[in-house]
Amino acid sequence: MDKTFVTIIIPTFNESENIRNLLNQLIKLEEFYYIEIIVVDDNSTDKTADIVKQISKTKHAVRILSRIGRSGLASAIKEGIINATGEIAVVMDGDGQHEPSSIIEGIKLLNSKNCDLVLGSRFHKKSYIKGLSSKREKGSTWANKFARRSLPNQYRFLTDYMTGFFILKINTTIDLVKNLNINGFKFLYELLSLSKGSLKVSEFPLIFQERRGGNSKLDVAVFWDFLISLIHTLTLRLFPRRAISFALVNFSGILVQLTINKIISDNTNILFETALSISVLCGATSNYLINNILTFRSRRLKGGRLILGLSKFLIVSILPLIANVGIASAFYNLISKNSFLAQLAGILLTFIWNYLASSRFVWNSPN
Repeated sequence: MDKTFVTIIIPTFNESENIRNLLNQLIKLEEFYYIEIIVVDDNSTDKTADIVKQISKTKHAVRILSRIGRSGLASAIKEGIINATGEIAVVMDGDGQHEPSSIIEGIKLLNSKNCDLVLGSRFHKKSYIKGLSSKREKGSTWANKFARRSLPNQYRFLTDYMTGFFILKINTTIDLVKNLNINGFKFLYELLSLSKGSLKVSEFPLIFQERRGGNSKLDVAVFWDFLISLIHTLTLRLFPRRAISFALVNFSGILVQLTINKIISDNTNILFETALSISVLCGATSNYLINNILTFRSRRLKGGRLILGLSKFLIVSILPLIANVGIASAFYNLISKNSFLAQLAGILLTFIWNYLASSRFVWNSPN
Protein backbone atom coordinates (compact mmCIF):
# COMPACT_ATOMS: atom_id res chain seq x y z
CA MET A 1 0.00 0.00 0.00
CA ASP A 2 1.12 3.56 -0.69
CA LYS A 3 2.31 5.41 2.36
CA THR A 4 0.34 8.42 3.59
CA PHE A 5 2.11 11.77 3.24
CA VAL A 6 2.14 13.43 6.67
CA THR A 7 3.34 16.93 7.53
CA ILE A 8 4.36 17.43 11.16
CA ILE A 9 4.24 21.07 12.30
CA ILE A 10 6.20 22.15 15.37
CA PRO A 11 5.94 25.80 16.50
CA THR A 12 9.03 26.77 18.49
CA PHE A 13 10.46 29.58 20.56
CA ASN A 14 13.63 28.85 22.51
CA GLU A 15 13.41 25.04 22.47
CA SER A 16 17.09 24.28 21.85
CA GLU A 17 17.17 21.83 24.76
CA ASN A 18 14.36 19.74 23.29
CA ILE A 19 14.23 20.07 19.52
CA ARG A 20 17.13 17.80 18.50
CA ASN A 21 15.84 14.79 20.45
CA LEU A 22 12.29 15.38 19.24
CA LEU A 23 13.29 15.58 15.57
CA ASN A 24 15.41 12.43 15.86
CA GLN A 25 12.40 10.56 17.22
CA LEU A 26 10.03 11.93 14.56
CA ILE A 27 12.33 10.99 11.68
CA LYS A 28 11.89 7.33 12.66
CA LEU A 29 8.24 7.64 11.53
CA GLU A 30 9.50 7.40 7.93
CA GLU A 31 9.07 3.67 8.42
CA PHE A 32 5.30 4.22 8.36
CA TYR A 33 4.70 7.43 6.38
CA TYR A 34 6.19 9.82 3.90
CA ILE A 35 6.93 12.67 6.26
CA GLU A 36 7.84 16.31 6.16
CA ILE A 37 8.64 18.12 9.39
CA ILE A 38 8.16 21.90 9.42
CA VAL A 39 9.62 23.72 12.41
CA VAL A 40 8.04 27.19 12.57
CA ASP A 41 10.44 29.22 14.69
CA ASP A 42 9.61 32.67 16.09
CA ASN A 43 13.13 34.12 16.00
CA SER A 44 14.44 32.08 18.95
CA THR A 45 17.39 33.57 20.80
CA ASP A 46 18.87 30.21 21.89
CA LYS A 47 19.94 28.79 18.50
CA THR A 48 16.84 26.61 18.05
CA ALA A 49 16.76 27.52 14.36
CA ASP A 50 20.47 26.77 13.93
CA ILE A 51 20.01 23.27 15.35
CA VAL A 52 17.10 22.59 12.98
CA LYS A 53 19.11 23.87 9.98
CA GLN A 54 22.00 21.62 10.92
CA ILE A 55 19.74 18.55 11.11
CA SER A 56 18.02 19.44 7.81
CA LYS A 57 21.35 19.16 5.96
CA THR A 58 21.32 15.39 6.42
CA LYS A 59 17.62 14.77 7.10
CA HIS A 60 15.85 16.25 4.11
CA ALA A 61 12.39 15.65 5.60
CA VAL A 62 13.16 18.45 8.07
CA ARG A 63 12.85 22.10 7.15
CA ILE A 64 12.79 25.38 9.04
CA LEU A 65 10.35 28.25 8.58
CA SER A 66 11.98 31.18 10.40
CA ARG A 67 9.74 34.13 11.22
CA ILE A 68 11.20 37.58 11.79
CA GLY A 69 8.96 40.45 12.89
CA ARG A 70 5.92 38.29 13.53
CA SER A 71 5.12 35.89 16.33
CA GLY A 72 2.38 33.96 18.11
CA LEU A 73 1.42 30.32 18.47
CA ALA A 74 -1.80 30.45 16.43
CA SER A 75 -0.18 32.28 13.51
CA ALA A 76 2.80 29.87 13.56
CA ILE A 77 0.47 26.87 13.28
CA LYS A 78 -1.51 28.57 10.53
CA GLU A 79 1.62 29.27 8.48
CA GLY A 80 2.80 25.72 9.01
CA ILE A 81 -0.45 24.20 7.74
CA ILE A 82 -0.67 26.54 4.76
CA ASN A 83 2.91 25.60 3.79
CA ALA A 84 2.34 21.86 4.30
CA THR A 85 2.51 19.53 1.30
CA GLY A 86 1.17 16.45 3.07
CA GLU A 87 -2.36 15.06 3.02
CA ILE A 88 -2.51 15.11 6.83
CA ALA A 89 -1.10 17.74 9.19
CA VAL A 90 0.02 16.89 12.70
CA VAL A 91 0.50 19.79 15.13
CA MET A 92 2.53 19.18 18.26
CA ASP A 93 4.58 21.15 20.80
CA GLY A 94 8.35 21.37 20.59
CA ASP A 95 8.97 20.82 24.30
CA GLY A 96 9.00 17.01 24.21
CA GLN A 97 5.80 16.59 26.24
CA HIS A 98 3.95 14.93 23.36
CA GLU A 99 4.91 11.34 22.49
CA PRO A 100 5.78 10.88 18.78
CA SER A 101 4.06 7.47 18.97
CA SER A 102 0.77 9.33 19.50
CA ILE A 103 0.95 10.36 15.85
CA ILE A 104 0.42 6.76 14.74
CA GLU A 105 -2.55 6.30 17.07
CA GLY A 106 -4.08 9.62 16.03
CA ILE A 107 -3.79 8.97 12.28
CA LYS A 108 -5.37 5.52 12.69
CA LEU A 109 -8.32 7.15 14.47
CA LEU A 110 -8.57 9.92 11.86
CA ASN A 111 -8.82 7.37 9.06
CA SER A 112 -10.93 4.71 10.79
CA LYS A 113 -13.62 7.22 11.79
CA ASN A 114 -13.22 9.31 8.62
CA CYS A 115 -12.76 12.44 10.73
CA ASP A 116 -11.67 15.90 9.66
CA LEU A 117 -9.87 16.44 12.95
CA VAL A 118 -8.73 14.38 15.93
CA LEU A 119 -7.14 15.73 19.06
CA GLY A 120 -4.94 14.20 21.72
CA SER A 121 -6.52 14.82 25.10
CA ARG A 122 -4.70 15.18 28.42
CA PHE A 123 -8.02 14.72 30.23
CA HIS A 124 -9.37 11.61 28.52
CA LYS A 125 -10.18 8.93 31.08
CA LYS A 126 -7.35 6.78 29.69
CA SER A 127 -4.75 9.56 29.54
CA TYR A 128 -1.58 9.49 31.61
CA ILE A 129 -0.20 12.85 32.77
CA LYS A 130 3.34 13.31 34.02
CA GLY A 131 4.17 16.83 32.94
CA LEU A 132 1.30 18.99 34.17
CA SER A 133 1.62 20.83 37.49
CA SER A 134 -1.42 20.97 39.75
CA LYS A 135 -1.68 24.71 39.05
CA ARG A 136 -1.65 24.24 35.28
CA GLU A 137 -3.99 21.25 35.51
CA LYS A 138 -6.50 23.30 37.51
CA GLY A 139 -6.20 26.20 35.07
CA SER A 140 -6.69 23.93 32.06
CA THR A 141 -9.69 22.26 33.70
CA TRP A 142 -11.42 25.60 34.23
CA ALA A 143 -10.52 26.78 30.72
CA ASN A 144 -12.00 23.59 29.25
CA LYS A 145 -15.24 24.09 31.19
CA PHE A 146 -15.69 27.61 29.82
CA ALA A 147 -14.66 26.51 26.32
CA ARG A 148 -17.17 23.66 26.32
CA ARG A 149 -20.03 26.04 27.10
CA SER A 150 -19.04 28.53 24.43
CA LEU A 151 -18.55 26.13 21.51
CA PRO A 152 -21.22 24.41 19.34
CA ASN A 153 -23.03 21.45 20.88
CA GLN A 154 -21.42 19.06 18.39
CA TYR A 155 -18.10 19.48 20.20
CA ARG A 156 -19.22 19.26 23.81
CA PHE A 157 -18.16 15.63 24.20
CA LEU A 158 -14.49 16.63 23.85
CA THR A 159 -12.35 16.77 26.99
CA ASP A 160 -9.38 18.99 26.05
CA TYR A 161 -9.99 22.08 23.93
CA MET A 162 -6.66 23.51 25.13
CA THR A 163 -4.46 20.67 23.82
CA GLY A 164 -1.44 21.45 21.69
CA PHE A 165 -1.57 18.08 19.91
CA PHE A 166 -4.04 17.53 17.08
CA ILE A 167 -4.22 16.00 13.60
CA LEU A 168 -6.31 17.20 10.68
CA LYS A 169 -7.04 16.43 7.05
CA ILE A 170 -5.75 19.38 5.09
CA ASN A 171 -8.19 19.19 2.18
CA THR A 172 -11.29 19.42 4.40
CA THR A 173 -9.98 22.06 6.78
CA ILE A 174 -7.73 24.35 4.72
CA ASP A 175 -10.44 26.93 3.96
CA LEU A 176 -11.18 27.31 7.67
CA VAL A 177 -7.47 27.53 8.45
CA LYS A 178 -6.99 30.33 5.92
CA ASN A 179 -9.81 32.32 7.53
CA LEU A 180 -8.63 31.73 11.09
CA ASN A 181 -7.86 34.78 13.22
CA ILE A 182 -4.14 34.51 14.00
CA ASN A 183 -4.52 36.55 17.18
CA GLY A 184 -6.63 33.83 18.75
CA PHE A 185 -5.93 32.19 22.10
CA LYS A 186 -5.54 28.59 20.99
CA PHE A 187 -5.51 27.51 17.35
CA LEU A 188 -7.68 24.47 18.07
CA TYR A 189 -10.30 26.44 20.02
CA GLU A 190 -10.46 29.10 17.29
CA LEU A 191 -10.79 26.42 14.59
CA LEU A 192 -13.69 24.74 16.40
CA SER A 193 -15.38 28.09 17.00
CA LEU A 194 -15.00 29.20 13.37
CA SER A 195 -16.25 25.87 12.02
CA LYS A 196 -19.65 26.27 13.79
CA GLY A 197 -19.98 22.52 14.31
CA SER A 198 -19.28 21.50 10.70
CA LEU A 199 -16.23 19.33 11.38
CA LYS A 200 -16.30 15.63 12.21
CA VAL A 201 -14.12 15.39 15.30
CA SER A 202 -12.85 12.70 17.66
CA GLU A 203 -10.21 12.40 20.38
CA PHE A 204 -7.81 9.89 21.91
CA PRO A 205 -5.84 9.73 25.17
CA LEU A 206 -2.35 11.24 25.45
CA ILE A 207 0.65 10.22 27.48
CA PHE A 208 1.73 13.72 28.53
CA GLN A 209 5.40 13.77 29.51
CA GLU A 210 7.39 16.18 31.67
CA ARG A 211 9.10 19.04 29.87
CA ARG A 212 12.69 17.99 29.23
CA GLY A 213 14.17 21.49 29.21
CA GLY A 214 13.42 25.17 28.66
CA ASN A 215 10.57 27.16 30.16
CA SER A 216 6.79 27.09 29.81
CA LYS A 217 5.33 29.91 27.69
CA LEU A 218 2.30 30.30 29.98
CA ASP A 219 1.86 33.91 31.17
CA VAL A 220 -0.75 36.59 31.90
CA ALA A 221 -1.15 37.29 28.19
CA VAL A 222 -2.30 33.69 27.62
CA PHE A 223 -5.11 34.08 30.14
CA TRP A 224 -6.02 37.43 28.58
CA ASP A 225 -6.21 35.80 25.14
CA PHE A 226 -8.52 33.12 26.50
CA LEU A 227 -10.88 35.74 27.95
CA ILE A 228 -10.95 37.58 24.62
CA SER A 229 -11.56 34.32 22.72
CA LEU A 230 -14.51 33.44 24.96
CA ILE A 231 -16.11 36.87 24.51
CA HIS A 232 -15.40 36.74 20.77
CA THR A 233 -17.16 33.37 20.45
CA LEU A 234 -20.07 34.27 22.76
CA THR A 235 -20.72 37.47 20.75
CA LEU A 236 -20.91 35.31 17.58
CA ARG A 237 -17.60 36.74 16.30
CA LEU A 238 -19.39 39.97 15.32
CA PHE A 239 -16.65 42.24 16.65
CA PRO A 240 -12.91 42.11 15.95
CA ARG A 241 -10.87 40.42 18.69
CA ARG A 242 -8.66 43.46 19.09
CA ALA A 243 -11.70 45.73 19.44
CA ILE A 244 -12.90 43.55 22.32
CA SER A 245 -9.48 43.65 23.97
CA PHE A 246 -9.23 47.40 23.41
CA ALA A 247 -12.67 47.89 24.96
CA LEU A 248 -11.77 45.91 28.10
CA VAL A 249 -8.54 47.85 28.49
CA ASN A 250 -10.47 51.07 27.91
CA PHE A 251 -12.74 50.06 30.79
CA SER A 252 -9.69 49.77 33.06
CA GLY A 253 -8.68 53.25 31.91
CA ILE A 254 -12.11 54.50 32.91
CA LEU A 255 -11.57 53.13 36.40
CA VAL A 256 -8.17 54.84 36.55
CA GLN A 257 -9.70 58.14 35.42
CA LEU A 258 -12.57 57.97 37.88
CA THR A 259 -10.27 56.98 40.74
CA ILE A 260 -7.74 59.76 40.08
CA ASN A 261 -10.53 62.32 39.72
CA LYS A 262 -12.09 61.17 42.99
CA ILE A 263 -8.76 61.42 44.85
CA ILE A 264 -8.06 64.93 43.51
CA SER A 265 -11.61 66.18 44.14
CA ASP A 266 -11.72 64.85 47.70
CA ASN A 267 -8.28 66.09 48.75
CA THR A 268 -7.69 69.35 46.90
CA ASN A 269 -9.50 72.54 45.92
CA ILE A 270 -8.61 72.16 42.24
CA LEU A 271 -11.42 73.08 39.83
CA PHE A 272 -13.39 70.20 38.33
CA GLU A 273 -12.11 71.00 34.81
CA THR A 274 -8.46 70.87 35.93
CA ALA A 275 -8.92 67.68 37.94
CA LEU A 276 -10.71 66.15 34.98
CA SER A 277 -7.86 67.01 32.59
CA ILE A 278 -5.31 65.35 34.90
CA SER A 279 -7.42 62.22 35.41
CA VAL A 280 -8.17 61.88 31.68
CA LEU A 281 -4.43 62.05 30.91
CA CYS A 282 -3.72 59.36 33.56
CA GLY A 283 -6.47 57.13 32.15
CA ALA A 284 -5.18 57.53 28.59
CA THR A 285 -1.61 56.69 29.64
CA SER A 286 -2.85 53.60 31.49
CA ASN A 287 -4.78 52.50 28.38
CA TYR A 288 -1.70 52.88 26.22
CA LEU A 289 0.61 50.89 28.48
CA ILE A 290 -1.83 48.00 29.00
CA ASN A 291 -2.76 47.82 25.31
CA ASN A 292 0.94 47.70 24.46
CA ILE A 293 1.38 44.69 26.76
CA LEU A 294 -1.81 42.80 25.88
CA THR A 295 -3.84 43.96 22.86
CA PHE A 296 -0.87 44.71 20.58
CA ARG A 297 1.81 42.56 22.21
CA SER A 298 2.83 41.00 18.88
CA ARG A 299 3.81 44.57 17.93
CA ARG A 300 4.88 45.59 21.42
CA LEU A 301 6.89 48.80 21.62
CA LYS A 302 9.95 48.97 23.86
CA GLY A 303 12.59 51.48 24.96
CA GLY A 304 12.56 54.73 23.03
CA ARG A 305 9.81 53.45 20.75
CA LEU A 306 7.59 53.02 23.83
CA ILE A 307 7.96 56.72 24.70
CA LEU A 308 7.47 57.74 21.06
CA GLY A 309 4.41 55.50 20.91
CA LEU A 310 2.93 57.20 23.98
CA SER A 311 3.43 60.57 22.30
CA LYS A 312 1.67 59.30 19.17
CA PHE A 313 -1.10 57.77 21.26
CA LEU A 314 -1.73 61.06 23.07
CA ILE A 315 -1.64 62.97 19.77
CA VAL A 316 -4.14 60.52 18.27
CA SER A 317 -6.24 60.90 21.42
CA ILE A 318 -5.98 64.69 21.75
CA LEU A 319 -9.15 65.56 19.84
CA PRO A 320 -11.36 63.03 21.64
CA LEU A 321 -9.59 63.94 24.92
CA ILE A 322 -10.51 67.59 24.37
CA ALA A 323 -14.02 66.48 23.43
CA ASN A 324 -14.07 64.26 26.51
CA VAL A 325 -13.22 67.19 28.78
CA GLY A 326 -15.55 69.57 26.91
CA ILE A 327 -18.57 67.26 26.92
CA ALA A 328 -18.00 66.20 30.52
CA SER A 329 -17.63 69.84 31.61
CA ALA A 330 -20.75 70.88 29.70
CA PHE A 331 -22.69 67.97 31.18
CA TYR A 332 -21.44 68.87 34.67
CA ASN A 333 -22.22 72.60 34.33
CA LEU A 334 -25.45 72.46 32.32
CA ILE A 335 -27.15 69.14 33.02
CA SER A 336 -26.04 67.56 36.27
CA LYS A 337 -23.43 68.19 38.97
CA ASN A 338 -22.86 64.43 39.07
CA SER A 339 -19.15 64.15 38.15
CA PHE A 340 -19.43 60.39 37.51
CA LEU A 341 -22.14 60.76 34.85
CA ALA A 342 -20.38 63.78 33.38
CA GLN A 343 -17.18 61.78 32.86
CA LEU A 344 -19.02 58.81 31.35
CA ALA A 345 -20.62 61.12 28.77
CA GLY A 346 -17.15 62.19 27.63
CA ILE A 347 -15.61 58.71 27.81
CA LEU A 348 -18.19 57.11 25.52
CA LEU A 349 -17.31 59.54 22.74
CA THR A 350 -13.60 58.65 22.68
CA PHE A 351 -13.63 54.87 22.37
CA ILE A 352 -14.27 54.23 18.66
CA TRP A 353 -11.95 57.01 17.52
CA ASN A 354 -9.14 55.86 19.82
CA TYR A 355 -9.40 52.23 18.71
CA LEU A 356 -9.43 52.90 14.96
CA ALA A 357 -6.84 55.67 14.95
CA SER A 358 -4.34 54.20 17.41
CA SER A 359 -4.45 50.75 15.76
CA ARG A 360 -3.21 52.30 12.53
CA PHE A 361 -1.08 55.19 13.71
CA VAL A 362 0.54 53.93 16.93
CA TRP A 363 0.90 50.15 16.39
CA ASN A 364 0.58 50.15 12.59
CA SER A 365 -1.86 47.26 12.81
CA PRO A 366 -4.99 46.39 10.82
CA ASN A 367 -8.09 46.45 13.01
